[in-house]
Amino acid sequence: MTPRPLVIAHRGGALLAPENTAQAFRAAALAGADAVETDLRLTRDGALVCVHDPDLRRLCGGDPRAVADLDLATLRRLLPAVMTLAEAIGASAPLGLLLDVKRMEPEVLPPILAAMHATDTAPRVLLGLRDFGLIAAARRLAPTATILAFAADPDGAAAAREAGANWFRLWQGDATAERAAAVRAAGLRLAIMVGQPRAVPLPGYPPFPVGGIDREGLDRLRSLAPDAILLDDPRLLADDTRLPAAPPPQAGP
Repeated sequence: MTPRPLVIAHRGGALLAPENTAQAFRAAALAGADAVETDLRLTRDGALVCVHDPDLRRLCGGDPRAVADLDLATLRRLLPAVMTLAEAIGASAPLGLLLDVKRMEPEVLPPILAAMHATDTAPRVLLGLRDFGLIAAARRLAPTATILAFAADPDGAAAAREAGANWFRLWQGDATAERAAAVRAAGLRLAIMVGQPRAVPLPGYPPFPVGGIDREGLDRLRSLAPDAILLDDPRLLADDTRLPAAPPPQAGP
């Protein structure tokens, strides 16, 4: 019997509560998620915060200021529920935690790894990195870390493996049997992100923005036997008791 994929609540479970908040993490846990995904950005004073967008336009009524231009105290006044990485680590326990690191420079890695080490949470953390050079740097700094490649190229599994990734992300629209097979041939585990990589979907398949999917789409993705699926509403997968859960991700190259 094909194992049920790990259920990863995108942005903490964005259809259950305000995205990337402790409230969303709690709701995702109650909904049966195996892990929560959250985004990491840096404030002006160097705090790692769980905010998806580079600026506050969407979350704060059109405020154009960039997260990187604000200090943590100011950001907290504007977004009272914003979490730091340390707070996200605490709020996510005992679930898995996927960190979507939005910065590309290697200097962002040491404070993330230090926070993981200080809280002894590396076994349940999956580092989501978007650049092969950054993946290679993370592998050098943390040889046993579990790393998911958020590669722009859906055919980049072999390069991701060479850089040091353990996992590879495919968007739903790019997820074919051939690409799933290529991910496995590269020795990687497969995570599929549902919806389209945009807030408003373009005409075509799938007809949902990022994080959105229907039962038909989930059935199609399950036929590819992914190791994990990221979606805004974990209840769509977690309530499927017909299939056993997949084993949790393991650290190491």
